[in-house]
Amino acid sequence: MRTQIKFIINPVSGRTKGGVNVPDLLNQLLDTEQYEPEIVFTRYAGHATEIASQAATAGVSVVCAVGGDGTVNEVARGLMGTQTALAILPKGSGNGLARHLGIPMNLSHAINILNQGEPSAIDACTINNHPFFCTAGIGFDAHVSSVFAASTRRGLQTYVQMVLREFFTFQPQKAILRLNGEQLETQCFVVAFANASQYGNNAYIAPMADIRDGLLDVCLIRHLNLRKAIGISYGLITKQIATSPDAEYFRTREILVTSEHAFKFHADGEYIGESTSFNVQISPLALRVIVAREEGRNG
Repeated sequence: MRTQIKFIINPVSGRTKGGVNVPDLLNQLLDTEQYEPEIVFTRYAGHATEIASQAATAGVSVVCAVGGDGTVNEVARGLMGTQTALAILPKGSGNGLARHLGIPMNLSHAINILNQGEPSAIDACTINNHPFFCTAGIGFDAHVSSVFAASTRRGLQTYVQMVLREFFTFQPQKAILRLNGEQLETQCFVVAFANASQYGNNAYIAPMADIRDGLLDVCLIRHLNLRKAIGISYGLITKQIATSPDAEYFRTREILVTSEHAFKFHADGEYIGESTSFNVQISPLALRVIVAREEGRNG
């Protein structure tokens, strides 16, 4: 009996990737002796979550997100706590969760992971009840996410340009962090909550993060001048950020952050809004994902 698999395609994602026709590629490469496929396209924000949840309720074995981090987040949101596994065909600009799980950026190779992979459970997290599976954050990264969300341009180059432009006007704010029975009052340029190791595009905010350990890796950056920012940026792309004196790390199952003035916040790179209070929690092994067999065994 073939395994039911539903592909949820965001038709907007990856427009700069040469116009690859995913249905045609699946028709050529998907192992249809193993899988019974169905393809659906999203029509509005949140649609992928609805489709995924309905598929899980109907007992579909695998739901595959075809798109970027936003699409992956929406699909995964609909599958949390179910026996239906998430698969990913990365077609966005960051692809943070796909990269952490070792899923190739080449769509043909990613389909091969589907054909030969296996399910493995990973942790899932929430920030103020908004699910995330890779990273969330408050401060500068969320501020840039808000600017990026309002832009009509996409891609890594646009994002880098926005980071450089916004850095010189962004001001850190005071906040109180409560975790592991302790309280820390400090200035916050960034507080990043990492389930996986990276934001996307191989920018490693928490290189030591284990997506299956039941713990959040919290990165606190209090203040940055230009020289320190260059060092942090170098650390992000070389996986050396954890050795920087300007980045502090904590591990916890839950963290509460409060502030007098509102912080912007994001979940998996998607700008959510503003708040003066953030409760971040982790749900161990709450999501099943399809990964390469070696990655599943070693993870």
